[in-house]
Amino acid sequence: MVMNNKTLQTTTTRGVSKLVILALGGVLLLQPLQSGAVIYAADTTQSQTQTTQAAVEIKTANAKLTQQKQEMIASGVKRVDYVWSPTKGSGTVNIHVIEIDLTNPYVQLNAISGKNNTVASLNNVLNMAKESGAIAAINADVFQTGSSSEGSPMGPQITSGTLMSGPMALQGMYAFSVSKDKVPSIDLYGFDGKVTAADGTTFPIAGMNESAYTTEPDKQPSHKNAIYLYTNSWAADTHPKDSSTTPTEVLVSGGIVQQISDGTSLTVQPPADGYILRAHGTAAQFVREHLTVGSAVTSDYNLVSKTTGAKIDASSMQMMVGGHTILVDQGKAATFSRDITGVSGGSNVYRSAVGYTKDAKKVLLFTAEGTSTRNGMSLKELQEAMVGLGVWKGVNLDGGGSTTMVERPLGEFALKVTHPTTGGTYLRPVANGIGVFSTAPQGTLKGLVPSGSSTLFIGQTTTFSLKAYDNYYNPVDASALQQTWKSAGSIGMFAGNTFTALKSGKGTVTVTSSGITGESAVSVIGADQIASMSIDASAAGLAAGTNITANVKITTKDGLNLTVPPESIKWEFKGFKATTSSNVISITSVNDGAAAGYAIARYDGYPVMLTLTKGSAPTMWESFENVGYGITFQGTDGAAGKVAIVSGLQGKETSKALQLSYDFTSGIGNGKTLAAYAVLNGTGKSVSGSPTGMQLDVYGDQSFNWLRMEVKDGAGKLQYVDLAKSINWSGWKTLTIDLSSYGLTAPLTIKRIYVANIAQDQDERAATGAIAFDDIQMLYPPVVPELTSPAIKLTIDKKSATVNGAAVKLDTAPIVLSGVTYLPLRFIADSMGAEVAWDQTSKKVTVLRGDKLLELQIGSAEMIANGSRQPAPAAPLIRDGRTLVPLRLISEQLGLSVNWDGATKSVTVQ
Repeated sequence: MVMNNKTLQTTTTRGVSKLVILALGGVLLLQPLQSGAVIYAADTTQSQTQTTQAAVEIKTANAKLTQQKQEMIASGVKRVDYVWSPTKGSGTVNIHVIEIDLTNPYVQLNAISGKNNTVASLNNVLNMAKESGAIAAINADVFQTGSSSEGSPMGPQITSGTLMSGPMALQGMYAFSVSKDKVPSIDLYGFDGKVTAADGTTFPIAGMNESAYTTEPDKQPSHKNAIYLYTNSWAADTHPKDSSTTPTEVLVSGGIVQQISDGTSLTVQPPADGYILRAHGTAAQFVREHLTVGSAVTSDYNLVSKTTGAKIDASSMQMMVGGHTILVDQGKAATFSRDITGVSGGSNVYRSAVGYTKDAKKVLLFTAEGTSTRNGMSLKELQEAMVGLGVWKGVNLDGGGSTTMVERPLGEFALKVTHPTTGGTYLRPVANGIGVFSTAPQGTLKGLVPSGSSTLFIGQTTTFSLKAYDNYYNPVDASALQQTWKSAGSIGMFAGNTFTALKSGKGTVTVTSSGITGESAVSVIGADQIASMSIDASAAGLAAGTNITANVKITTKDGLNLTVPPESIKWEFKGFKATTSSNVISITSVNDGAAAGYAIARYDGYPVMLTLTKGSAPTMWESFENVGYGITFQGTDGAAGKVAIVSGLQGKETSKALQLSYDFTSGIGNGKTLAAYAVLNGTGKSVSGSPTGMQLDVYGDQSFNWLRMEVKDGAGKLQYVDLAKSINWSGWKTLTIDLSSYGLTAPLTIKRIYVANIAQDQDERAATGAIAFDDIQMLYPPVVPELTSPAIKLTIDKKSATVNGAAVKLDTAPIVLSGVTYLPLRFIADSMGAEVAWDQTSKKVTVLRGDKLLELQIGSAEMIANGSRQPAPAAPLIRDGRTLVPLRLISEQLGLSVNWDGATKSVTVQ
């Protein structure tokens, strides 16, 4: 969530440990109970397992925070995760907090920034943390973007007692600092400095290591009639890029003027004992009149607290980073100190913030991660959450696409990103960050952390790895440890560290080394936990030689979405013969006369079916090899671009494709959504039949823009189909679109395919780029041959029936029991051309008719219909050795028409 380098006001921005709940000033604070002695008392903040086993809720005025997990990162540093849920409205947000105990002698905070610890050198937080040796970090200051900016931070930065950059002359921009004696503070700062020539004349220094910007509140060019000082901490080649002012620059080394360049920039970097003065206008005149090569010159500068007026000695500070508006003051939500529209303050976006507790002993680093149900939170919501989590004073940091948190997970040596960013795996280069450092020595082995799959399937094999840590929570090389692996709960067995799941249930994996034991909960999914099962298959027809990629997926009763490993699936094929390898079904032959084939997948007995028919493969709609109609470009106001049929794109060098180039530069910042369209055939290109899906290859540009398609259906309704919510890939990618979810009425006409950059957070996405489309195919549902539907007439309590008027004897009669009419399943199924299979052991009956697969269990009021578990009208039962099923089940699940004649107590099925 960065800020533009010109007019700030008009820009948009990138966005079982037991706990004692204490009340301080009306705020709930979570304090873990001690769980055992360790070398340093402040480390007794977590149980041996390091994770919270029972959720703790914190209620605020408009939401609740449910603690999910806490885990140590280092001595005095832990991460706590919460799920934030609003009282009104829907969706959840994941809030991650790194809690730093400043009383711990091994913990330090510091500002981290660009390559080799410089400013005006953007870098992502993970790289910054790795280069500096931090064990955790988040992004910090807002910064400038654009081709005319060096990306310097907008606020002050102090690293290890050295002032790296001064604060820009902006209103309400708070900064966070920690002094050398570990006292945190959040304050407003200004810059005070002056140049003194050898003759005693002086000129004020406006700032240090800063890009050009527009000042507040006077809205003037920052470098006009001003002197700025640039040290060797400034990584950019120019000081700075600024078309509005012409520089006169002075190189100073050892307090002596070494070089003066009047009207042009110097091309040298200042030495460690020097700096460059960049002057313009009246300041340049001062240089001409009072500074000469070889003359002495001094430059003095300090930060100044705007609240107390006191000068701040940078050497007394361990660190300082700029932020944005203040969020929390005196343990309450504060009035925003500046306009929040530039940081999408009222919108739901990813957020970063920092704060500290009332006793100033703990610093809390926050990130708010969006979920599939909510893209993030507003600043007011963040304020309330921070207050609820015990913040006494807090400030907003850069957010949106800049929001990043990294850490060294417990027992691991390498840093990792704590959660996905707005861009998924993409880490945006930012101006600086807050790094957490540990100086703890290597200690003695304290804990073991087994690492492996926590959810498994019957028959699945997985290899567990081991992480270890010492009593300071430093990682320990586990490869040198003797390891003994066991499982409890009889759900599987170990061979070394390889575990094979044998039956469903919950259990525990334990590992022991040197008298220390670590454990991890493991769940093996069984059929009784499945709510639904489906087959995600590449579309293919029923033909010998066809290879079908088929992934079996389940949704559990508690909402987990999982893919069943191929080795845990048992396949049954009807109408064709096939072999399987991993998740690929290879059809070897098709039965004579078979118009349809059925691949039935079972996991732990739970069934789902894939129907294959001749001619059900994808149908090419447009390959762009021989386009016989016009394709033109359209753009909204502020969007330029072009369309062209191109070839030679990497990965499809010999294939033609439709390329859509776009440029939203002139429209960025106007508060409107921008779109670039490829218009097909003027009014659109028609689609035959009634497709339920579409596949197409898209050459992505990793712009994070939105990719959509405008479709007009047979009812004249316009529908906007999402092809990709975010173009977050580069190169070719095959997309599969479910058209059936849009409620479209055939016939369809595809009018336009387009790239959109929505108004909110436009600088989160690229303003220019090019994408391409190829091999657009339509997916049609399998057409199952029409089945026999003879007229069957049965009479309650009579063992006689008619089929198309012909008399038939029954083994068992239809009955009415407790108000439910039951019909003999086998007789109905046989008459209607369905197949029935009976499993004596499980007392289950399976019915296959057309594209419908139904499984029932005697005495159970549940059934599985086409992979979905659902309640049955009533439980099936057995009479005279035959299965009787509720009449409603026949009509609702097998698609048959059922009529009841009360006068004759007869039922007609057809």
